[in-house]
Amino acid sequence: MTTYTAPDVLRVAKRFNNARRNYLLVNPLQGKHLPVSPTAALNMMDALGNLVAEKFSDARLVIGFAETATAVGAVVAKKISGECFYLQTTREDFSGTFVEFMEEHSHAPEQKLFAEGLDALIDSTAAVVFVDDELSTGRTLLNIVRQLKRQFPALIGKRICAASIINRLSAENLATLAAENIECVSLVRLNETFDAEKFSVTAAQTVTPINESVTVRAIDVADARRGVVIGEYFRQCDAAASIVSGIVDGASSLVVLGTEEFMLPAIVIGRRLEKNFSVVTHSTTRSPIGIGGEDYPIRSGFKLRSFYDATRTTFIYNLQHYDAAVIVTDAKNFSDGLADLLGALKVHGVEKIFLVRC
Repeated sequence: MTTYTAPDVLRVAKRFNNARRNYLLVNPLQGKHLPVSPTAALNMMDALGNLVAEKFSDARLVIGFAETATAVGAVVAKKISGECFYLQTTREDFSGTFVEFMEEHSHAPEQKLFAEGLDALIDSTAAVVFVDDELSTGRTLLNIVRQLKRQFPALIGKRICAASIINRLSAENLATLAAENIECVSLVRLNETFDAEKFSVTAAQTVTPINESVTVRAIDVADARRGVVIGEYFRQCDAAASIVSGIVDGASSLVVLGTEEFMLPAIVIGRRLEKNFSVVTHSTTRSPIGIGGEDYPIRSGFKLRSFYDATRTTFIYNLQHYDAAVIVTDAKNFSDGLADLLGALKVHGVEKIFLVRC
């Protein structure tokens, strides 16, 4: 199995106007903020999944944290078992019953977990796995675990895994988690502290929206915010990839873009396209990150209206020129967000643009 080190998975960027925490750890292999080979992204996620599967092979419930760990959580679930039930936290609004919790340091601190049927899922598993990209204090994890234990007492007797790409927990943090029966599994263990004050950054650019039609493919993919059996979820993503591979003929370089919490289908589609094209993948994000110069990971960025809520600002970073772009989303009313993303792509001379609506 490939061993990953801090230089492989860690770049330090500066959050823009966030008084809670001035730095953001950006993972160049995650397929979120920075463009990356889809295969490289999935290989890293597989490596974490393999570690978790060794220790928690009996887990049948995996929960991934939005927005950056939604794809990582899905891959971890798949490595444990195709029968795992995968559920991701969300900041989106839709009908249902939820467990709400806080991610205090975030730019968008309020999160929730769809809770319908969750009692039966907890009852039927020997262990529950929570997946995040980074654990720094463990406070967010404790918030949700304690909320769940109050609402679903069966969790109190379960083994709990906190899986992450990067683990920066102190000995005190680890002891606090252990008291809640939480064991940590990670790819990279760090003891460093970070401060981004040394970076001089500017805000992301605004865009001129472009309202023009694009080729659209509608594909059935389940909603991981409401929960999915992970083997079936991957089969749906693979089927989507087969359909998309037929619409981009004539392009040699492609970017496949996910939208906010909807990351995994874009990465899986990108991996399929990578067999015949030069492909990178990343996604839009709610994270406001400063734009910097040399020796800084975020070199360019655009402000976009969200695909999910036109009153919300999102961002896309480090776009380049590609022969074609494939946008993969599960948003319902996305015309404003699409117009802004088209404007950003056109700045870089991307003329062939396709939309996959799941």
